[in-house]
Amino acid sequence: MTPAARQQAAIEILDLILDGEAAEKALTSWRRRNRYAGSKDRAAVRDHVFSALRCRRSFAALGGAQTGEQTGAQTGAQTGRGLVLGALRAEGVDPETVFSGQGYGPAALSEDESQEPAAFASDAERLDIPDWIWPSFSESLGKDTEAAAQALQSRAPVHLRANLLRTPRAAAIEARAEEGIICAPHPASDTALDVSQGGRKVRNSDCFADGLVELQDAASQAVVDQLPLVDGMRVLDFCAGGGGKSLAMAGRAKIDLFGP
Repeated sequence: MTPAARQQAAIEILDLILDGEAAEKALTSWRRRNRYAGSKDRAAVRDHVFSALRCRRSFAALGGAQTGEQTGAQTGAQTGRGLVLGALRAEGVDPETVFSGQGYGPAALSEDESQEPAAFASDAERLDIPDWIWPSFSESLGKDTEAAAQALQSRAPVHLRANLLRTPRAAAIEARAEEGIICAPHPASDTALDVSQGGRKVRNSDCFADGLVELQDAASQAVVDQLPLVDGMRVLDFCAGGGGKSLAMAGRAKIDLFGP
């Protein structure tokens, strides 16, 4: 697929999501209908879609008002096409290089779409925070408000937990590198690894399959580090979901674990 064709696919998927379909369902349906799309194509389309969903307010504003009169907090171009147009402008890409009407890419821009977008109506719109929560959000974070909001606009980093029962952290880093997954120690925990390259390869890697590492946020690992775990202790995890923290606790001490 060409870059423009990937953007057109994202437009079609976003329209389904904006109409109420779950994001994962829309992406899965598109993949099944377009089996010609390779793994890189699917990854690129997925990135376009989730980037637009994370930055929906700001991208819609940058995409311009295309869908008629808007109401409430929803402003700007609340369509897949509008969101992709806004995304290109946010990245500093000339939209006409994608919206050319050639091949399988998006149709050429209309006269209205070619107009420069209006300025953001508020910091909340610019930073993709809902209006109803913005006062509490900005008051609680103070000088860190903008940095926190910008972090939420970006894809979350990939963190791993080295299973120290199976391998030292340094050895896990070396093993990951052999599979094209580049990691570095994360300061939050002595088990935490920060993946800088190859994050998509983790789930299909031998290290993951062999239990040398687990996917787990560094903050979750730091929580486990603070627990006064000792051998023989009985631990009840009241909020166990997938069991990530339970596994991390089991890696720290010989304990009996129970969940709800």
